[in-house]
Amino acid sequence: MTVDLRIFTEPQQGATYDDLLAVARASEDLGFSGFFRSDHYLHMGGDGGVGPTDAWTTLAGLARETSTIRLGTLVTSATFRLPGPLAIQVAGVDQMSGGRVELGLGAGWFEAEHTAYGIPFPPLGERFDRLEEQLAVITGLWGTQPGATFSHDGTHYPVTDSPALAKPVQDGGVPIIIGGGGKRRTPALAVRHAAEFNAAFSSADASGRLFERVRDVAGREGRDPASLTLSAAQVVCVGRDEATLRRRADAVGRDLGELREAGLAGSPDEVVEKITTFEAVGAERIYLQVLDLSDLDHLADIADGVLRQLP
Repeated sequence: MTVDLRIFTEPQQGATYDDLLAVARASEDLGFSGFFRSDHYLHMGGDGGVGPTDAWTTLAGLARETSTIRLGTLVTSATFRLPGPLAIQVAGVDQMSGGRVELGLGAGWFEAEHTAYGIPFPPLGERFDRLEEQLAVITGLWGTQPGATFSHDGTHYPVTDSPALAKPVQDGGVPIIIGGGGKRRTPALAVRHAAEFNAAFSSADASGRLFERVRDVAGREGRDPASLTLSAAQVVCVGRDEATLRRRADAVGRDLGELREAGLAGSPDEVVEKITTFEAVGAERIYLQVLDLSDLDHLADIADGVLRQLP
């Protein structure tokens, strides 16, 4: 097996920066290749604890307090930030990290967080229009040669004679991740702009169908399908015995049977076997959604029992 494993967190459920720092450092020390976080401003169930943290603010801090692990969002909503300032913000965090940042970007879907914080929430078609234009602006700014200027004649985000600064330090700019189950626009945007396509919380079979659709679009558009990394995101719950598994499921308010059915839950060997089903349909990377950020022993068990079995 050659599947790359990353840790994926949901801080809007109630986590401080210090909580995220502890998980990011543990993830780095244990050998996971990435620490990613959602970009949400409102909890989904529960009370949200101490309240949300801003994704790119926390990633900037983590960029200075880690040294090797990849950092990013899965995913930033295009409704939250204007593309020019977002390009500057992400490029700045990339500089702060020494070139370890990735940008997951999506159209946005959670209306309640928009109304809770005064963020406009256009209809779905317009959100995709805005996402498409944001991708054109961000990649255009990053791809403009030093000393040149960038302009974009857009409906939502017109840009005139931008100096296109600041620049990421990674060659080719910050890798962009696009995901989702859309049949037409999502695969097209991924092929045009992304380094990675992500199938989130789908079965292995459903993920395989999404991967195949993206590969087909890439072939038609003249892009080498192998140049697009394919990834999945799955909730994880690992325990060496049934009591530990049940305790960890209970801690996040989830039914263990449901987690076994719809996620990567079970003994280390069970989880490794489930990962092989995603690898078989083309997944090269899996984001492990860890919901209890206080249980650092869980990360250690995943690393020792699952990650160590991967070459």
